[in-house]
Amino acid sequence: MLRRRFWKVWLALVALAGSLGGAGCQSAKNLRAERECCKPPDFNCCTIPNVQVPKELNKVSLPPYVVETPDVLQIDAIRVIPLPPYRLEPLDILYLSAENDFQGAPLAGLYPVDPDGTVNLGARYGGTVRVVDLTTEEAQKVIQDKVRTQRNTANVTVSLAQSRGVQQISGQHIVRPDGTLSLGGYGSVYVAGLSLAQVKQAIEAHLSKYLYKPEVSVDVFSYNSKFYYVITDFAGNGEQVVRLPHTGNETVLDAVSLIGGLSAVSSKKLWVARPAPVECGNDQILPVDWCGITRKGQVKTNYQILPGDRVYILSQPLTKFDTYMARTLSPVQRALGVTLLGASVHNQFRNNGNNGNVGIVAPIIP
Repeated sequence: MLRRRFWKVWLALVALAGSLGGAGCQSAKNLRAERECCKPPDFNCCTIPNVQVPKELNKVSLPPYVVETPDVLQIDAIRVIPLPPYRLEPLDILYLSAENDFQGAPLAGLYPVDPDGTVNLGARYGGTVRVVDLTTEEAQKVIQDKVRTQRNTANVTVSLAQSRGVQQISGQHIVRPDGTLSLGGYGSVYVAGLSLAQVKQAIEAHLSKYLYKPEVSVDVFSYNSKFYYVITDFAGNGEQVVRLPHTGNETVLDAVSLIGGLSAVSSKKLWVARPAPVECGNDQILPVDWCGITRKGQVKTNYQILPGDRVYILSQPLTKFDTYMARTLSPVQRALGVTLLGASVHNQFRNNGNNGNVGIVAPIIP
């Protein structure tokens, strides 16, 4: 009875090994399909064409920068004049000057509107006076009435020195995921896909709804939207993708140096895959002569990296073959190992049964 059960178990294990071997054949088919689909370009150093693209010694300047998410823009307000009639708000700054005021405490200079809507004139002129929601003419009358309670011959002139709108506009502004940037109380404006000159025009056109002939300066504070990629093939154990920010000056040698050089399983076969519009129909592949770049100082294939480029580093074929062979044979080895273990246990019980003794298999302690 025990022998019959053993043979059933043994046959099941053999069937399992056969199915896993079939999976290994499937892996081999996948490997052949991958080789046919992802065939690397020709790496004969003598046949790599001298393609007329930017390289180490003839780099080109990139076209006007296009703003995208999540770039950070530096915006400075040059002219921010509110549309009349403007009513004062907290954090505005008034310029005050007076005639016939106290000689020891002249009323002149910049006076901010506090968050509570008041302006502090000092104890000599009666302290604070509320000016929020008033025009500059109305604020001048209120301030003059306050000053004349202390000095009845004083004549006060009030003008708007700086609007709080400057504080809302000036500074760093991130381009949000919807392609807009915030201008505080002046709302949002869409800037994604525009050059810096177009962003300036769009912001000024938007602010003209609230300000008189606004003028701003726009520059990029942080370049966060332009990248290129270095992809390393790890010989059948996956592919590592490193995304690097594009500054406009990198070459193939710079890209490889930024990831610490070639890995232990990498070959010296690499190329630059450059994105192209779908309607072009052909892949833009630029083979790289690694030995020529590093050992001979050649610039023929040390291409200038452009935004969106993929630098692909191929693995060593023998190492990749070894990985696939180990992955294919490992399930078969495990199945055969279990089969041999079961046969050994069965023989042990059978021998003990023939001797009329009950044996115990002692574990092997290393």
